[in-house]
Amino acid sequence: MPKYQAPLRDMHFVLHELLNLEHELRSLPVHAEMDADTINQVLEEGGKFASDIVFPLNHSGDREGCHYDAATHSVTAPAGFKQAYQQYVAAGWPSLSCDPTYGGQGLPIVVNNGFYEMLNSANQAWTMYPGLSHGAYECLHAHGSEAQKQLYLPKLVSGEWTGTMCLTESHCGTDLGLLKTRAQPQADGSYHLTGSKIFISAGEHDLSSNIVHLVLARLPDAPPGTKGISLFVVPKFLPDASGNPGERNPIFCGAIEHKMGIHGNATCQINLDNATGWLIGEPNRGLNAMFVMMNAARLGVGMQSLGLTEVAYQNGVSYARDRAQGRSLTGPKAESQAADPIIVHPDVRRMLLTARAFAEGGRAFTSYIALMIDRELNHPDEEVRKLAADEVALLTPVVKAFLTDNAWIATSEAMQVYGGHGYIAEWGMEQYVRDARINMIYEGTNTIQSLDLLGRKVLMDNGEKLRKFGEKIKSFVEENGTDEAMSEFVTPLADIGDKITKLSMEIGMKAFMNRDEVGAAAVPYMRVVGHLVFSWFFARMAKLALEKQNSGDDFYQAKLAVARFYFARLLPETAMLIRQARSGSDNLMALDVDLF
Repeated sequence: MPKYQAPLRDMHFVLHELLNLEHELRSLPVHAEMDADTINQVLEEGGKFASDIVFPLNHSGDREGCHYDAATHSVTAPAGFKQAYQQYVAAGWPSLSCDPTYGGQGLPIVVNNGFYEMLNSANQAWTMYPGLSHGAYECLHAHGSEAQKQLYLPKLVSGEWTGTMCLTESHCGTDLGLLKTRAQPQADGSYHLTGSKIFISAGEHDLSSNIVHLVLARLPDAPPGTKGISLFVVPKFLPDASGNPGERNPIFCGAIEHKMGIHGNATCQINLDNATGWLIGEPNRGLNAMFVMMNAARLGVGMQSLGLTEVAYQNGVSYARDRAQGRSLTGPKAESQAADPIIVHPDVRRMLLTARAFAEGGRAFTSYIALMIDRELNHPDEEVRKLAADEVALLTPVVKAFLTDNAWIATSEAMQVYGGHGYIAEWGMEQYVRDARINMIYEGTNTIQSLDLLGRKVLMDNGEKLRKFGEKIKSFVEENGTDEAMSEFVTPLADIGDKITKLSMEIGMKAFMNRDEVGAAAVPYMRVVGHLVFSWFFARMAKLALEKQNSGDDFYQAKLAVARFYFARLLPETAMLIRQARSGSDNLMALDVDLF
């Protein structure tokens, strides 16, 4: 059976040494009193909850799955899930980063982010129940009416109620302009919604007393396409005069999907039959409101994959230390034993270091993005908020696509370390691979994220967002370019930065003549930008490690070794990716459809 221990030492390094979090928070009045000790205490307790309460349910929840009762349209989560959720609510975890106006604790998002990494390592399927609720909270907090906020937010903040987002229909996922669910206005200001949704994570379950569905639908006079989509709040039980669950609303689960992974989370088909809902925000502006939740979900999926990368790495290392097979190529290392532990073999180390580098780079990246969100929401200077918002917009698709790609690689490599035991269920590794694979697909496939990055975030503003982010990297390169000890990190960082600038311009010029050039280049381009971000963080982490490598703390020696591995073994992938991105669309589009 697998094991998990919260990576608190590396979290502390990222938050306090790399990001200088306490200092950063002083510039945000709402968080100015937050100190490192408080942050560390929250993460320590969060790690205990993740490893002691949620983690033991991961394997059993995967084996059991969810249970659907067609007669009652009800879903029962795996054994122990409801009890764990009740403990989660009782301890106040749902309210961690929520607005104190509605019962939240008001902690920075960057702290909540670290907590969610640990929950995802422990049990991704379970974590999706409260995770989606937080997205619903953010959407209603940003776009709900005052009455909607007063009614729904305290319940979502406390965890008493959970939330979902209902976008996808059988005929449309990515292309939401095709959706058919209808909303008919009623005399009392409510709407009756009719239609069907699919792939609704946590769409029905027994963990909470009510489920708040956020549903995209069309008004009778709505214009076609995405410009005619509105957003509605549609609760499972209609709140009564006291705000408690009352009459059952006709929004039912018609079935649950039988999936490759995340068996412990109910992926539902949802049917609405004149279900009562209320408009959120303005008519025909539903996507604008829903994007708050969608962006939160995309960052959340990145955190899911980071969590899986970390737990897969931990278990791969544990197995490699214990499993004795063969002898080291340079002579026996465990002479008293019949064979050496497999961690002596170079390729086993390659697999483990790949997973570790992806985990450490991903932790630095996502923590930074979470801090930028805190800055976007809370900094008193409007210009600073705007810069942070642009950076979050630019890098959100990279968090989702790059980290989920990496988790698929990392979990596969960690499973490979186990050899034949890796695909045997009782060892637990194959579950991480199955769970990791879905993350590349849902919440906007990685191709969609790549198109969003290149087509919308880079080319649409002529590379302005990318240029501003690049200025940070350029400043770091200039500050450390004359430091001989840093040259092994700064030189490749500067190089990949220059190459992305040239690549972006080249694709942009080609796209003027043929828009297919964007689609042809987008996926490799995404990974190149991901490596640019990781290179920046690994160079910064290496600088800190160099300064403390003789402190007697082995942590810094390890950090340097991982940074060197990243630059030597993983960053070179960009040479191939750049050639692929530059190869153009002709080699993809030349073959006649009938010849496929």
